[in-house]
Amino acid sequence: MTQQQHPITPPPELVEDWIEIAKPEPWKCPPDPNVLCTLAAQWGADQELEACCEWFKQEGWNPCHPEALLAARRPKPPSLKEQALEALKHAPGPDYPNPITLLTADEHALIRRALEQLDD
Repeated sequence: MTQQQHPITPPPELVEDWIEIAKPEPWKCPPDPNVLCTLAAQWGADQELEACCEWFKQEGWNPCHPEALLAARRPKPPSLKEQALEALKHAPGPDYPNPITLLTADEHALIRRALEQLDD
């Protein structure tokens, strides 16, 4: 039986990159199989999603369909600004009077990072 390569097969260079990423320490082997599997699954899913979106375009579907599919399947994470504003909703203040809740350490750090990115 001949060995056939599946259409969604990562290039050898990418596999080598994943192996390096999956090594917990440069001197330790073998690589973590969980990391390798996750990277491979994410890459394969991204390839399949791109192929689906390309198929939509080739079939003449409305251009908003591939964009909507991408937005639904690969939503962008909230921006630092959006995260900071969400964290502030939990803090007491004139806009959100909630005297019981205080900011967690993570929320405090998030707001600090957002503020540090603002220009003076």
